[in-house]
Formats: sequence, structure tokens, C-alpha cells
Amino acid sequence: MIPDLQGSLLCEDVRMEASGSNTIVGVVNFIGAPSLPIRIFKACVWTRWCSGSGQYTQVTKIVAPDEETVIGEATIQFELKDVESHTTNVNVFTGLEFKEYGIYHVEILLDGQLKIRYPVNVIRIPPPHA
Repeated sequence: MIPDLQGSLLCEDVRMEASGSNTIVGVVNFIGAPSLPIRIFKACVWTRWCSGSGQYTQVTKIVAPDEETVIGEATIQFELKDVESHTTNVNVFTGLEFKEYGIYHVEILLDGQLKIRYPVNVIRIPPPHA
């Protein structure tokens, strides 16, 4: 049974608490930079799957505005024991380089099928005043 993607977020960090819960830090709405290219030290993509049963492969991609260039990609294998179980996956990307302003996309694929695609806008912001 194919699971449902309960949610996905691009964020600055995901921390595992002693209770087993995740703390999502710095949900990314856009990336602002006074000039390009810009390198992001760390970015995380948090996903949660539920209501499925079996073994799966999740591929997470970050795609440039040209819709073809993949600037980051990660793969996670996971298993859901039964339809009452769930899993949370976190992909950590380091050193992502954004070379142009525009709309990038986060894509989540399950066993090769696109499940969600959402935009992340890289925008020009004025440099801070000296």
C-alpha cells in the first residue's frame, strides 16, 4: 500500500529531542541575498509519511530555475510496517550553491513518482547599510 506524504518543509535544521520528537528550526519561505552566488551552509528537508505498508525509496531534489539543473539530491530508504505506522525522514544538504535569482523547487519522489513539488524563491535583497 502506497503511503501518504503527510508533509514536507525546507528548513535550517531539524533537531531530535530526548522525547523522540522533532524540532523544526527556521522554516525557509525564501532565500535572500544581496549578490550571487551564495552558498548555504546547511539546509534540511523534513518529510513525514503515513498510512502505507512496505519498503520505499524517497528521493529529494532541489532544482534550479531552469527546471533541469539539480543542485542537490538525496536518497532515503524507509519501511512502514503497517498502515498504522509512520516515519519522518530528514535530508541534510550542505554547501548548496544558488547561482541565480529565481524560483527553485523542492521535489519529493517516492519510488520514482513525484509526490510534491514546491517553490523556494531566491531573491535579491539590498545589502545592509554600513
